[in-house]
Amino acid sequence: MWRRSIDRDRLPVIIGIGETTERPDDPCQGRQPHELMADALRQADADAGGGWLDKLDSLDIVRSVSWGYRDLPGQLCDKLRIAPTRNVLGPGGGERPTYDLHQAALAIASGKSEVAAVCGGEAQWTVDRATRGGVTLPWPPDDRSTSPRRDRRASLHPVAWKYGLHAPIHVYPLYENATLAAWGQTPAQAHRDAAELWAAYSAIAATHPHAWMKRIHDADEIGTRTKSNRLIAWPYLKLMVAQASVNFGSAIIMTSLARAKAAGIPERKMTFFHDGAAADESKQYVERDRYDHSTAQDAVLETLLRRREGMPFDHIELYSCFPTVPKMARRTLGVPPQHAPSVTGGLTFFGGPLNNYMSHAAIAMVRRLRENAGTTGLLYGQGGYVSNHHGLVLSGMPPVTALPADFSVQAEAERRRDPVPAIIDMHTGPARIETFTVVYGRDGEPEFAAVVARSKNNERLMARVPPTDKDTIAFLTHPGMSPVGSWGNCTVDKEGYNLWRP
Repeated sequence: MWRRSIDRDRLPVIIGIGETTERPDDPCQGRQPHELMADALRQADADAGGGWLDKLDSLDIVRSVSWGYRDLPGQLCDKLRIAPTRNVLGPGGGERPTYDLHQAALAIASGKSEVAAVCGGEAQWTVDRATRGGVTLPWPPDDRSTSPRRDRRASLHPVAWKYGLHAPIHVYPLYENATLAAWGQTPAQAHRDAAELWAAYSAIAATHPHAWMKRIHDADEIGTRTKSNRLIAWPYLKLMVAQASVNFGSAIIMTSLARAKAAGIPERKMTFFHDGAAADESKQYVERDRYDHSTAQDAVLETLLRRREGMPFDHIELYSCFPTVPKMARRTLGVPPQHAPSVTGGLTFFGGPLNNYMSHAAIAMVRRLRENAGTTGLLYGQGGYVSNHHGLVLSGMPPVTALPADFSVQAEAERRRDPVPAIIDMHTGPARIETFTVVYGRDGEPEFAAVVARSKNNERLMARVPPTDKDTIAFLTHPGMSPVGSWGNCTVDKEGYNLWRP
């Protein structure tokens, strides 16, 4: 076992959790994101016995997307009448809550902080209802100058933008279609696998008091294409993608073991930090080495498993914006298909509050650990385009080693990475499919297909298949045979796009 010296008095512990959900009939009655955060922080304070908010010296706020604030940290603290020394609004990313919890725990362990909190909140459901109804919300102006909804074009590789694959729903299918081929599955088998996995998430969400979708959806319903469960990007149906239109708030309060004991909190109500690891892929997904796995994900999860000497985790939360992420993760961890990979319910059924899902997952994990004495749980968060990966190990038992101050396993991820191919723009001649997707409109018809391919010189390129080329789209979406690895021919049209045909 990897050993790190430990100061028991300064062990960081989670002592309070708070969570709020609302679904107002009238959007004008809906609370703003910072109000949902404030409510959750009050609940977390009460859960810890009260009196902790005034003692906060560190507050991390997961970036809200549903509404733009000029000064979200200041507005939240004014609402609560608190003044922590450190009050930070972090960048976006699905892994960010896991990162913030890890950093807050390290600050407590090192003596830089005494009482810390991580919180987040979204009101996207209210915003969406108001937008559809033409209603002006009685909130301060939505200041998009501070919103993370930046111009994606400026942050993406020009080739990715040119071929229209610039949203997460366009990129994650590239991993889905590459992995099923690498694992020897037919598209139909992989689709059923995803539907059964999502049914397991749905069953967990049905038991969660704050889940957005509490009805159990079985694998047949999830995996069957209907008017309401339309195809979005091959092979993902609507019930297989994150549901961002939710109103949620969350908060977690932490302190040191000594301070918690002095306040009279029983150890059975404390949650301890045992381990953590993080690594990233290239920000540009077209500059990855391959799409049939993630070296950063592998490095994070295998490191945490190795430090436990291969012992499985009692409870796990595998990030679930799209099926490919937990599908890859559970293989790396050796989690059997019958083991539900969530304590929360997933970003489809519990709901996906944009950057903040893992805060709710951490709260669900704390509840699970309190209910099951002596057990250990893994939180695995992921953000970007399979870009950022962070794992955190929690337990109801005190650790025997200290939380690692340097939790990066980037060097290990880089060691595993294959060479990245050269990226070319226009190409005429043979090209072999590396991966692909087909993007569908709201009418259920294909808008276009995009292929990531390799030339005979092993250069990477992108190409389009227009919706009028029904034979090629049928070839790409055949349920009994993956087209990955198939050779075809590229031509360049008059607008400068590569067009691919088998």
